[in-house]
Amino acid sequence: MKTTNIENYLDSFGKYVVKQARTNLTKAKKNVNKDLYNSIKFKVVSKGNSFIVEFYMLDYGTFVDKGVSGNKKKQSYKDYEGNTKKSPFSYKSKGPPIDIISKWIKRRGIKPKGTGRGRSKKSGQFISGLAYLISRSIKRDGIKSLSFFQRPLGLGLDRLPKEFLGAVKEDIINSLTKVK
Repeated sequence: MKTTNIENYLDSFGKYVVKQARTNLTKAKKNVNKDLYNSIKFKVVSKGNSFIVEFYMLDYGTFVDKGVSGNKKKQSYKDYEGNTKKSPFSYKSKGPPIDIISKWIKRRGIKPKGTGRGRSKKSGQFISGLAYLISRSIKRDGIKSLSFFQRPLGLGLDRLPKEFLGAVKEDIINSLTKVK
């Protein structure tokens, strides 16, 4: 099947959004283990006579993008159109699991002062205690939005009209047949 200019343009649009979203994660220092970073992908899908650009990422990427309200503090995010909206997610009775927070602390390399030889038991107690305090704080205040995906999606869509019309025009011209 012949690739059209529209498909090529939508492919470059998808690459732009993915690249910018990954850059935003890196600048915000939110890719400690690169799982979310590496999961951001796209695919141009043909459906009949139209095309759709589908974006994918790990489920928790949506929480990082749109934030999560705490039970005391509400969080908001900027959508792809630049409008401020309330986060659709919130903590009610439970905060984030302490074991997940503990893993995050270890990946970040956060250690109590003076840990060295012979203090590993206290280090474990430190991590558990700190994880509990962080979990409690997140439950109360929530997670601030990064809009790491919403922002590049909006910027990509802003660039779409002029460049896209040029791609449509080229496809129309290329599909014309000469009548003898």
